[in-house]
Amino acid sequence: MYTLRHLLFKGIGLLYLLLLTLGCARKSFYNETPVTDPVTYKQLKQTPVTIDSVTVQAGAHYKRGPIYRFFWGRRHRDAWTTPIHVPVLDLDTTHGGLTVEKIGGGMQTINATMGAGNGLVYSLRTVDKRPEIKLPALARKTLLADLVRDQTSALHPYAPLVVAPLAKAANVPTPTPWLVYIKPNEEQLGKHKELLSDRLYMLEEKFTDERGLIGDLSEGHDIISTKKMLTNRFTHHNHFIDKTAYSKARLLDLLIGDRDRHEGQWNWAVFKTSGHYLYYPIPKDRDNAFFRFDDGLLSWLLSRKWANRKFKTFDEDFTDIKALMIKSEFLDTRILAGVTAQQYDSIAQLMQKEISDEVIQQAVQKLPPTLYAQQGERLENDLRSRRNELHKAARKFYEVLAKKPLIIGTDKEEIFEVKRLNDNYTEVTVRSATDGNVTFRRTFYRGETHEITLHGLCGNDVFNISGQVKKGLKVIIMPGLGENKIEDNSLVRGQKRNTVVVTSVKTLNKL
Repeated sequence: MYTLRHLLFKGIGLLYLLLLTLGCARKSFYNETPVTDPVTYKQLKQTPVTIDSVTVQAGAHYKRGPIYRFFWGRRHRDAWTTPIHVPVLDLDTTHGGLTVEKIGGGMQTINATMGAGNGLVYSLRTVDKRPEIKLPALARKTLLADLVRDQTSALHPYAPLVVAPLAKAANVPTPTPWLVYIKPNEEQLGKHKELLSDRLYMLEEKFTDERGLIGDLSEGHDIISTKKMLTNRFTHHNHFIDKTAYSKARLLDLLIGDRDRHEGQWNWAVFKTSGHYLYYPIPKDRDNAFFRFDDGLLSWLLSRKWANRKFKTFDEDFTDIKALMIKSEFLDTRILAGVTAQQYDSIAQLMQKEISDEVIQQAVQKLPPTLYAQQGERLENDLRSRRNELHKAARKFYEVLAKKPLIIGTDKEEIFEVKRLNDNYTEVTVRSATDGNVTFRRTFYRGETHEITLHGLCGNDVFNISGQVKKGLKVIIMPGLGENKIEDNSLVRGQKRNTVVVTSVKTLNKL
C-alpha cells in the first residue's frame, strides 16, 4: 500500500509529464557532428581525406545547467561531453578491409554487420542512442521526447571498453571494442553512406555465426540466438545449457551493474559432445554497465522500489540485487533452477581471485585518457568494493531465485519425481521416459524455497509426488499439452497434499 508521501511523489511526476506534453520538442536536439573542431570537420568533408584521427564528443547535447541537473542529475554527462581523441576508420585496410553485410540493431542504435578480409565478422555500433523512436509519433514532437532523449545520459558511453578486460579475466566470452569515427560522406559505404557516415562507433568482433568461433570458442559447432537455443533446449532431451557458465556471466553482470540482460542480450555457442548439445552463453551489448540515474531529485523518485525499481544506479555497494534481476527474470528462471548456493559461492570466490586489483586498474585505464583522469579513481574504487562483496551478492542472487524455482521438461516424455524427504528437504528429479537418463536433480530446502513449479510441455509426462511430512513445500504442477499422469501419494499435515495442479489460467491466477 502506498503512503501519502508516495502518492504525492507520483502526483508530482504525473503533473511534470503532463506539462511536458504541452511544449514542443527541440528541432535540433542532437549535434550535427561529434567532431569538436569546425575546421577539422570541414577538411573531413573534402576528398581525399588525409586526417587519420579526430577529437570528438560522444554527446555534447547532454550538457545541462545546474537547475536541470538538480532535478534530473549529473549522471554520466561528463563522460558524454568530455572531448576524446579517436582514429578515423579506414574501411580499406582495417581487419583486411570492411564491407557492410547488413544493417540491424535495435530501434535506438544503428548496428552494421561488417564482413572483414581476415575472415571474421564485426559489429559497427553507434555510441549515441535515439530512444525517442520508441515513443508514439505524436509524442516525438513534444518536450517529452527531449526528456526521453536525455535518458541516454544515464549510460556510460565507454563502458564496453572497461567491461571487456574484466570479462576476459573471468573467462567470460566477450568482444574487444575499439572506438572509431567514420568521416562524412564515406564513399566506401555505398548505399549506406548517408546512414552510417559522420558518427562515433564501437567496432568489435561479432559472435553471431560460425565465423565467431575463435579463441576458447574455436571447438564449437555454431553460434545461435537465444530464441533458437531455447527452442532446441525444450524440444530435445539431449540439449543442455551450461548453467555454471551462465551463472558466472550473471555474476559479472552484478559486478558491473548491468541491469539490462534480457533474452536479446545473449548469443550461444553450440558444442557437440557424445550425442549431446551444450549451449555456452556469450553476453553482448554492454550499454547499461555502470548505469547512473538517481542523482537528481525527480530521477531519484522515479528509481524507488515502488516506482521503477529496475533503474538501479551503479555505485560501490550492492544495495538491491533484485533490481538487477528484473529484466533477466525470463532467462534466469529457465536456466538456473539447478544451481546450488555452494556453486554460487565457489564461482564468486573464483571471480574474486580472477578479477584482481591489477585487472581492475588495467581495465579502467581503457577509458580515453582525458576521461580516465576525471573518473578513473572513483570507478576503480567502486569496482574493487563490489568485487570484494561479490560473494554476498551471489548469495542474495541465489536466494531470490531459490524462492520459487521453475523446473521445465521438454516436448518429449518425462518422469517428474518429487520426494518429500522430511520437514525441511524436498528432492526433485526429472528423467527421460525413453532411456531413464536424469536431466535434472536437486534437493530444495524449505528455509529458502516457498514453492516449486513443475512444467511439462508437449510430451505424455508422469508426475510422482511421495513422502509424508509435518511441513513441506507447495508443489505446483503445470501438466502441459500431452496425456499426462499425476500420482500424488504425499501428505503434509494440516494441508493435505499441498499440491496444486494447474488446469486453467483461472487456477494459475489464484496461486
